[in-house]
Amino acid sequence: MSGMDSSEQRRKRKRMLRSYSQAKHYLSLRRPLILCFSFFIFLLLLSFERFRPASFRPVLTASTTTLSLLSSTASNSILESFTNRNRNSNSRDSSPLRVQDRILFPDHILLIVPNRFRQNDQLECVYHRLSNGSDELLQDGEKNPHLDFAIRPVLSTDVYDELRSIARCPLPSNNYSEAVDLRRRGGSYDWTAGINGTAYPWDRVVYEAVIDIDGDTAVVFVKGLNLRPHRKSDPTRLTCHFGLGNNGNWEKDLGFVLTTEAVTAAQEVVRCLLPRTIRNNPDKTHGVRVTIGYNTGSARAPVHVTLPSVATLYSSKSTVRNENQKKKKHELCACTMLWNQAPALKEWVMYHAWLGVERWFVYDNNSDDGIEDVVQELELQAYNVSRQSWPWIKTQEAGFSRCALRARDECHWVGFFDVDEFFYFPRAFRHHRGDGVPGENSLRNLVSNYSYSPTIGEIRTDCHSFGPSGLSSHPSQGVTVGYTCRLQSPERHKSIVRADLLDVTLLNVVHHFRLRQGFRHLNVPENVAVINHYKYQVWETFRAKFFRRVATYVVDWQEDQNQGSKDRAPGLGTEAIEPPNWRLRFCEVWDTGLKDYVLGYFADPATGSLPWEKSLL
Repeated sequence: MSGMDSSEQRRKRKRMLRSYSQAKHYLSLRRPLILCFSFFIFLLLLSFERFRPASFRPVLTASTTTLSLLSSTASNSILESFTNRNRNSNSRDSSPLRVQDRILFPDHILLIVPNRFRQNDQLECVYHRLSNGSDELLQDGEKNPHLDFAIRPVLSTDVYDELRSIARCPLPSNNYSEAVDLRRRGGSYDWTAGINGTAYPWDRVVYEAVIDIDGDTAVVFVKGLNLRPHRKSDPTRLTCHFGLGNNGNWEKDLGFVLTTEAVTAAQEVVRCLLPRTIRNNPDKTHGVRVTIGYNTGSARAPVHVTLPSVATLYSSKSTVRNENQKKKKHELCACTMLWNQAPALKEWVMYHAWLGVERWFVYDNNSDDGIEDVVQELELQAYNVSRQSWPWIKTQEAGFSRCALRARDECHWVGFFDVDEFFYFPRAFRHHRGDGVPGENSLRNLVSNYSYSPTIGEIRTDCHSFGPSGLSSHPSQGVTVGYTCRLQSPERHKSIVRADLLDVTLLNVVHHFRLRQGFRHLNVPENVAVINHYKYQVWETFRAKFFRRVATYVVDWQEDQNQGSKDRAPGLGTEAIEPPNWRLRFCEVWDTGLKDYVLGYFADPATGSLPWEKSLL
C-alpha cells in the first residue's frame, strides 16, 4: 500500500513540474513583449509630464511595482490599499505595539507609533543590549532574552496626528542600543523586534511634511541642510523623494520612489512639487514618506545624498480641495508655541478673546505640566482652542510656518505671539465712549480695517518688557495684574499677518514673516496699541528659560554665547542662579494701565476674582 502511495506521489510531482516548465516557457516567450509594452507606457507618461516642471522618475528596481505605478488606476489602487492597510492596523486596539520610527534627541529618544495608544495603556521602554560576543545562549543557539534587554517606564506619551502616537523614552545606557522598543506593562513582547531598528540623530533628519493642496506642493521640514537663517536659499540643488515603506532609511524597504523638484527652500522648510499620482489622489496619501536629497562632493564627482526621514503624508480635511472654502473664516486667530506654560494659558486666551481673537492654535513643545487639562477646560467654556503636539525641539520658526499653513484655511488674520505677551490699547481703554465695557474687540477691529487693503499684509506692534515688579512669588491673579513695572524703551515687536499673503517660502524670524511681492507691513503707533511683554517674571518662573529656548537660531542660555543679545537677560551668566535683587530689576517705569483696566472691568464685583482664577475641572 505504501509503494502505491509513493508511486502516485511521484506521478503528481512530475505533472506539477511539467506544468511549471510549460508556464516558465510561456512567460519566457512573452517577456520581450511585456518589457516593450512597459517601456511604451513609461515613454507615454513621460510625454504627459514633458511640459510640467516636475521630473517624474520612478526607480526601476522593483519592476512589478513600477509597472503598476505607471497606470493611474493601478497607482490609485496602490495608494488605496496602503491606506486601508494603515486604517485596519489602527482599528485593532489589541494589536502589538510597533515602533515605526525613532529619533535621538540630546535628552531622550522619541518613538513614533503608527496607531493611537489606548487610554489606560501603561507603557514601558524596551532596551536591547549591544552584543559583545559573550552573551549566554539558550539550547537552540539563540540569545537569552532575559539577559539581553532592559525595561524602563516611558517618560511621556502623546497623540501626534490623526493616526500616529508618540512616546518619549530615557536615553539608553552605554551598553544598550538606541533602537528602543515599546511594550504594554505586563504584556508579552517579541524581544527580537527592535534589534534591527535605527534611531536617527535629531540634527540630520526630515521630520515633518504636509500637503499644500492650493499649490500642488508638499511643505517639508528638515534638519541637516544647514541653510542660511533669515533668508531664501537656492532650491535647485535639492530634490524631493516620495515613497511607500516603513523604514526611514531611504536605502531600504521602500516599495517605490518618485522624485520631483524642490521649488523653494528657506531655513528648515523646503517646498516640493507633488508627483501626479499624489496630486490626483490627495485623500489617499496615508503613509507616503517624504525625504530631501542634495548633492555633495566635488563638481566633477558629485554624490547625491538622501536624508533619513520620519515624515509621512497623512490626508486630512484640509487636504481635500474645497473642504474649507465653503466655511466662513474667522477674522482673527492666534498661534503660539510653548513649553510648560499651562498656568499662563487661561489668562492669555480669555483676555484676548475679549479683544476679538476667535481661534487659538497652541503648538506644544514637549510640555509635562498638564496643559491638556487646561485646553479641555477652555473648550468646555466654548473657547475654540486646539493643541498640536510638536515634539521637535528648537524649531519655533518651522512650527510657525506649519501653523501659518494650517491657519490659512480658517483665518483671515493670524497673530504670532507668546502666552506672556498681552495687547494693550491705551486710547481705547482709557477714553470710554458709549455703554458697555471699553476696548471690546479692539484687536479684531484694528486688523479688519486692513482686511481688504491692496498693500498691507502685516501689522506690527511694539513690545514693552516688564520686570518682576518687586514680587518674589507668582502673582495669584495673573501677570496682567501682578507685574506693573517695565523698561522705558520698547524691545522688538510682534506681528499679525494676513494668512493668504505670506511668501511661498513661509520664511519667518518668529517676530514677523516675509510677505508676497507687492505687500508691506504697517507699524501701529504706541498710543494706539502696544504689547505688554511679561518677560522678566519672578525667578521661580523665569529660570525655566535656562532649560531650553524654543527658537531655532536663539542660543540656549547654558551656552556661553551672545550674552549681550536682547534674547537674553542682561547681567545673567550661563547658570540658573538667581542674581542679587532680581525682584527689583528691569524696573524703570511704573505702568498700571492694563492692571487698572483688568481689575475695573473683568473682576467679579462680589469676590474680586478674575475669570481665569476659576476652574471647572
